Amino acid sequence: MKNKVIIITGASSGIGLACAREFASRGAKLSLAARSADKLQEIEKELTNAGHEVLVTPTDVSKEEDCKNLADQTVSRFGKIDILVNNAGISMRALFKDLDLNILKQLMDVNFWGAVYCTKYALPYLLEAKGSVVGVSSIAGFIGLPGRTGYSASKFAMHGFLQTLRTENLKKGLHVLIAAPGFTASNVRKSALTANGSQQGETPRAEDKMMSAEEVARHIAKAIKKRKRTLILTFKEGKLTVFLSKWWPSLIEKLSYNHMAKEPDSPFK
Repeated sequence: MKNKVIIITGASSGIGLACAREFASRGAKLSLAARSADKLQEIEKELTNAGHEVLVTPTDVSKEEDCKNLADQTVSRFGKIDILVNNAGISMRALFKDLDLNILKQLMDVNFWGAVYCTKYALPYLLEAKGSVVGVSSIAGFIGLPGRTGYSASKFAMHGFLQTLRTENLKKGLHVLIAAPGFTASNVRKSALTANGSQQGETPRAEDKMMSAEEVARHIAKAIKKRKRTLILTFKEGKLTVFLSKWWPSLIEKLSYNHMAKEPDSPFK
């Protein structure tokens, strides 16, 4: 990754921040995007003090003009784009029957349209560089997770978009990676939206028993280097779940229902 120019969205925390630190340690030049200007400035100071080249651009990926500005600012500063990591995302936890439909729309705007907008404006430079587009997805993009209708829908949509993008550019050298980390210790569950749009606040899962964001970032870096098509992390909740969903979907539906119902204050039992 030495001297590669990498855009990372959702870079202020969790997997995005871990990727920023991991890629910087490998010699990359970073263009970091997130909604929080204050957090971006803190990260910029941390990484520049360590001798890394960093550009930060406050960005709301649900706004097309912000995504275009992100690509423009990156090219203006570094002259190219080699890798785009579509990481920005939000989650939810509520039954569909109780859900305000604006919440579902909000998840689609960030998780799906955010990836579409950023990819659209970075694509000419990525094609020129024969670079990589990465979608940080979830196991929820392979199976429908109960209580996460909007989240699963947005990740399924991301998969369809990225798979088609890969096929369209099959002869142009574009690398497309769909990365599904599984349950990862991060703040995504604390900020998950409930049925009325408020933030969940407390995570319903044992974060200390999950894969760390730093480990996920290392796996993503290796997958980009190897130009892998798909990265599914963890065995039981990742690889095995995706495998069984293809051959025994009714079993996976029962298992996922029972698994999610065990969460504290689960919206269903």
